[in-house]
Amino acid sequence: MLSVLHCKTMQQLDAPFLIDFFHLAGLRLDEAREMLCVLDGAIGDGDHGSSMAGGFAAINDALRLSAQADPASVMRIAAQAFLAEVGATVGPLYATGLLEAGKRLQGKRLQLCELDLVLSGIADGIRRRGQADPGDKTMLDVWHSAALSAQRAGPDIAELAQAVDATARQAADSTRGMMAARGRAARLQERTIGHLDPGAASAAIVIGALCDAAKARVA
Repeated sequence: MLSVLHCKTMQQLDAPFLIDFFHLAGLRLDEAREMLCVLDGAIGDGDHGSSMAGGFAAINDALRLSAQADPASVMRIAAQAFLAEVGATVGPLYATGLLEAGKRLQGKRLQLCELDLVLSGIADGIRRRGQADPGDKTMLDVWHSAALSAQRAGPDIAELAQAVDATARQAADSTRGMMAARGRAARLQERTIGHLDPGAASAAIVIGALCDAAKARVA
């Protein structure tokens, strides 16, 4: 994690920023709903786009009704709303990731240059709940790579966001060459090679929204 003293701006990683991020991610997932369902149809049940779009819509509905004003509370509300809406495997994975990120934000006054706390929290929660590792052709490939990119980045938030976004996209694309080792796709074994993992694709969309929300704050 970067020291606040090294941040080039003092824009806060606060509740309004996280609410803006969830809103943007929800819009983009809704736009990508059909594409993600098509990807999932090749190696899964074909409902991933609907699950992700519906889950983030539920998050945004819950946040509109909440008066909570601290980042940790925003992440807890998001986790609860997503899990309540999405009963499939992805529900517990994202809920655990969001809760872990909330724990890392609890009681802290953070700056945007500490965005790695959100990324690493979500990545570690997903890893723990899904018992997956990088290289298993899952969403973890993207969240893990993005978290490492944020941890290695310099103090300029726009540059950090650009690097993390590019890393997430590259990590998602790299899943084409992998064989699925976790989740429902694993039953297809070699037949998953050559297909973009839908969870990785949606993770790149969510991370892209997080990065764009950060860039908008410092523009």
